[in-house]
Amino acid sequence: MSNWQDIFEKLDNYRFKLPKTFKPGMRTDGLIYADEAMIDHIFKENAHIQVANVACLPGIVGNSLAMPDIHFGYGFPIGGVAAFDPDNEGIISPGGVGYDINCGVRVLRTDLERKDIEPKLKDIVAALATNVPSGVGSESDLSLSKKDLDKLLVEGSAWAVKHGYGTGDDIEHTEARGALPGADPSLVSSRAKERGTSQQGTLGSGNHFLEVQYIEEIYDEKIAAAWGLFVGQVTIMVHSGSRGFGHQVCTDYIQVMQKAAQKYGIKLPDRQLCCAPVSSPEGKDYFGAMAAAANYAWCNRQMLMHWTCETFAQVVGGSRSKLGINLVYDVAHNIAKMEKHRVKDQDREKDKVLCVHRKGATRAFPAGHPELSADYKATGQPVLIPGDMGRYSYLLVGTDLAMKETWGSVCHGAGRMMSRSEATRTYRAGQLVADLEKKGIYVRSTSKKGLVEEAPGAYKDVREVVGVVHNSGLARKIAKMRPMCVVKG
Repeated sequence: MSNWQDIFEKLDNYRFKLPKTFKPGMRTDGLIYADEAMIDHIFKENAHIQVANVACLPGIVGNSLAMPDIHFGYGFPIGGVAAFDPDNEGIISPGGVGYDINCGVRVLRTDLERKDIEPKLKDIVAALATNVPSGVGSESDLSLSKKDLDKLLVEGSAWAVKHGYGTGDDIEHTEARGALPGADPSLVSSRAKERGTSQQGTLGSGNHFLEVQYIEEIYDEKIAAAWGLFVGQVTIMVHSGSRGFGHQVCTDYIQVMQKAAQKYGIKLPDRQLCCAPVSSPEGKDYFGAMAAAANYAWCNRQMLMHWTCETFAQVVGGSRSKLGINLVYDVAHNIAKMEKHRVKDQDREKDKVLCVHRKGATRAFPAGHPELSADYKATGQPVLIPGDMGRYSYLLVGTDLAMKETWGSVCHGAGRMMSRSEATRTYRAGQLVADLEKKGIYVRSTSKKGLVEEAPGAYKDVREVVGVVHNSGLARKIAKMRPMCVVKG
C-alpha cells in the first residue's frame, strides 16, 4: 500500500500539492492546506480522490483546493473550494454546494462578562432550548403564506428585519448583506416550498447548534477592539442553514444536472459531480433556486438570533440594546457565488467574474475589499470558525494572501475525524453530558443519538485546523472562545 509521500508534493509545512498527473482527466493540480498529521488522515480517508475529481471539471480556474478540515463528502469534499470561468465552459454543481445550502454561522457580541451569567447558565440553556425550535423536523410558530415565502426567498435577512426580527446593522454585518442576488422562487419546487413554510426560524439537527461562549484569549488587540471584543466577554454563536428547504432544492437539481451533464457531453469522474455550464439554462435555473435557499438560510439565522436576544432579555434582564447584543458577522459555508477575482490571462492579470464554489468552506476577504461593509473595510472580514462543543471556537480575519491563493476562502470548522455511526458506537449520551458538565458546559439536545454523533472526540481539534490557516497566512487569529452552554438539535 502506498503512503501520502508517494502521491503528494510537500510545498511547505502547510501546503501539499496533488499533481495533475495523479489521475487521467485532471485539468489542474490539487492543493490541500494541512499539516503532516492531517494529510496522513486525509490520504487514508481517500478525500484526496475527491480533490482530484473536482480538478477534472470543465472551466476550472486555478487549483482544486481543500482546506484543513477536509473530509469525504457528496461530490466535492467537505472543505473543498473551486472556481469556474463562465466564459470558458465553467460549470456549476449541486455537489459543490451540498444539501444544506448556506449552512453557516454567525457570532454575536454582548456587553456581558462571563461572571455575569455563570450563576444563570442552567436557566439560560433551558430557556434557549424552549424558545428556539430545534431537532429533526422541528417547526416554528411562524405562519408563512406562499406570498410571504416568495418574498423571503428574494429578500433574505431583510425580510426578517422588515418584520421586526432585528436591525439594519444586522444586514450590514452579514455576508452578501443577507441576500444573494438572482434568487428566483419560481425555480423552486412546490415540495421544497412545502418543507420551507413551517421550518423558517428553526435550528434543525445534525451539527447545528446555538452556543453561549466567553472570550478566553485575544491575539490582536487592535482589531478585537474595533470589533467590540474583550477577554471574558460573553459571545453567542448560531450555526444553522436552509433546513429541509435547501435539502429539497439540492435533491431536485441533482436530477436536473444528471441529465444536463449528458446533454452537454460533460465527462464526469463521479456521478455525484453532475453539473451544467454556468451559462446554460440548467445552470442558471440551479443558481436561481440555490440563491433562494441561501436567502432562506440567512433569514433563518436572523430569526434565530432574534429569539436568542429575547431569551437573554428574559433570563438575564434588560433589552437587546441594554445588554449590548450586536451581530459581529455572519458567514455562509455551503454556497456558489459569482465573484470578481484577479486571474492570469495570457501572462497578464485581469479582473474576471468566476463562479466560486465553497463546500464546507468560508469566505475570508481582506481589508479594503469592495464587497465589505464600512465597518470592516479597514480591518478585513471577520472569519468565524466553530469547533466542537467541548473545546473552543475562533474568530479570525481575512488576508490578501487568501485572495491570491484560495479565492478568499478558508476552513469552516474543525472537520470530522469520526463518522456519525462510529461516534454512536463509541459514546454514550449520559456520560457525554456528565463529562461536559464537569468542564462547566451545560448541554441540551432533542436527541441522544444526535448528541453523541456530535461528541467532541468525533472532530479534529479546531486549534490545529486554525493553526494551519493562521500559519499558512490565509487568515489571522483574532480571538478564541470557550463554550459555556450549548443547545443541539
